[in-house]
Order: sequence, then structure tokens, then C-alpha cells
Amino acid sequence: MSADTSDDTVQIDEVGGFRRNHRGILGRRLAIGLMALIVLVGATGFLGVHAETARARSDGYDLTLTYPRVARAGLDVPWELRLTHPGGFDGDITVAISADYYDIFEFQGMHPEPSDETADDNFVYLTFSPPPTGDVFTTTLDTYVQPASQIGRNAEVAVLIHGQTVAHLNYKTWLVP
Repeated sequence: MSADTSDDTVQIDEVGGFRRNHRGILGRRLAIGLMALIVLVGATGFLGVHAETARARSDGYDLTLTYPRVARAGLDVPWELRLTHPGGFDGDITVAISADYYDIFEFQGMHPEPSDETADDNFVYLTFSPPPTGDVFTTTLDTYVQPASQIGRNAEVAVLIHGQTVAHLNYKTWLVP
């Protein structure tokens, strides 16, 4: 390299060849491909809310729970418990739900509203008057996943009549980003 100091210009005598940065090119292609895959999966609705229905039968009671198997923060989710018993119900119905399951949701309401609520370290107990007629009791939660929730939960729901568990289910809600 030589420089002419009289007019402050620089002249480069020799320019070295350059090699293609193969790792950089491959890295950019992989990053673009990964972003395209995420957009494609998101566009299909695969990362949205997916409900599942679980069932249990015991002592003449048929318990059906529709719950969010996969959900995302900020989205409304289904949660409906349906209990069927031929001949109806002769006492209050208590629904016990894992207490830590409640942590991932914001509740807008429950239909019907329980007549009593209590909790211990493990469960939230919701007590309902039996339906005046019929063999079916149904309750739904109007809820959505808290925006700050990032991890799903395992849960258990049990139905008690006269203090005795007549049916129970274990289930899990998985949260995706």
C-alpha cells in the first residue's frame, strides 16, 4: 500500500481475494427457514386452543369434562363439567378442582354460580345445589389464560355427593408461546 501525502489520498496496491462465508450463509438460510416454519404453523391454527373431552364413570355417575388440552396466553378457553346420574341428584354437588390449576387462568364467571366456595392447600371446592329436575348437572367456567402464564398445569377434578367422591378425572393443560 502506498500513500501520496501531498494530496491526502490513499491508493491500495493489492486487494486480497475474499472467501465466501459458507457458515454465515447456511446460518441465515436456517434462520429464515425456521421463521417461515413458525409463521406457517401459526397460520394453520396449530398453536391455538385445542379442547379435549375426558370421561369417567363410577357408581352410576357419568362425568364428562371438556377442557383446554393446548392453549395460549390471552385466549379464551373452554371448561365445562357435565355430571349425569339416572334418577337425578338427592343432595348438593361439590366439585373439587386442583387449586394450583386456577393460577394460570383469569375468571370471568361460572355458570351456574356455586352456592358455596372453600379451599384447602390442594383443592378449590365449589358446592352447587342440585338441578331441580333431570338427570344432568352442568357447570361452565368463562375464563381465559392469564397473559403472564407460560407453563401449563396438571389438574384433578373430583365430584363429591354427601362428602363422598363419586367420580374423578386427571387432566393436563399445556400452554404454548
